[in-house]
Amino acid sequence: MPADRLKVDVEGRPLELSNLDKVLYPEAGFTKGEVIDYYTRIAPVLLPHLADRPVTRIRYPNGVGGGSFFEKNAPAATPAWVRTETLPAPGSSKGRETIDYVVADDLPTLVWLANLAALELHTPQWKIGEHPDMMVVDLDPGAPAALKQCCQVALLMRDRLAEDGIDSYPKTSGKKGMQLCCPIAGTQSSDGVSAYARRIAQELEKAHPKLIVSKMAKNLRPGKIFIDWSQNNAAKTTVAPYSLRAQAVPSVSTPLTWDEVEAGAAGKRPSTKPYTAGEVLKRVEKQGDLLAPLLDGGPELPTA
Repeated sequence: MPADRLKVDVEGRPLELSNLDKVLYPEAGFTKGEVIDYYTRIAPVLLPHLADRPVTRIRYPNGVGGGSFFEKNAPAATPAWVRTETLPAPGSSKGRETIDYVVADDLPTLVWLANLAALELHTPQWKIGEHPDMMVVDLDPGAPAALKQCCQVALLMRDRLAEDGIDSYPKTSGKKGMQLCCPIAGTQSSDGVSAYARRIAQELEKAHPKLIVSKMAKNLRPGKIFIDWSQNNAAKTTVAPYSLRAQAVPSVSTPLTWDEVEAGAAGKRPSTKPYTAGEVLKRVEKQGDLLAPLLDGGPELPTA
């Protein structure tokens, strides 16, 4: 066996890991081995959020400074024990009618994906064969607006959703923005969920026109926070909680407390900086999974 390959057993599944010393985050010197170690250690809180959801991966075989590609279909030589699900592929750029998606329900699959340099993991708001059980509101800052302003809008969104009995849980995107995740009943279509999110975004835009925009036109976004309600479209995905992101450092889509969001809205650190893999592991050790309530379901959304 080549010196850069290592055979391991992960919960009874045979895996061959390769190029563990390869640096995937050059600025931080963060290696592929460290990526695999992070996903292994974060798995207890990550896997429940991936369960029964098709995973879209963004792979960086030459690190974050090299090329990348989206991957939905199960790659060639996918181990037989990896769960795959054949699902419709509306709007496929390659003209496919179906895609054989990977479902990362267990640690061996997660390690296998990490070994493929699948740094980013993205999932839809629905589980296979079901209606959405989560509504996601993406808060995207248009420069010079930044995470501080995202936090301000998150608080406004939280309070407005609470009026309808909807709980919301914040997380960073791991890049420049953040998301609010709301557990819902799973009885309404993605179109219905999108329509509700759009209506609330428009309400907030009307009330705070200097801070918020709900229209997708990019020329309207500078200095404002775009509330992207369209993330609830059935064909769209959102970065999973605890997923790494392809940034200069190994940043993570990190669950936050509302106290941290309030501090971020006031411009205080560390709420307005990205959390790295090591920091997130320490946070989880101390706080557990701040997004665990997403797994318990929620109410139906009000209809207009």
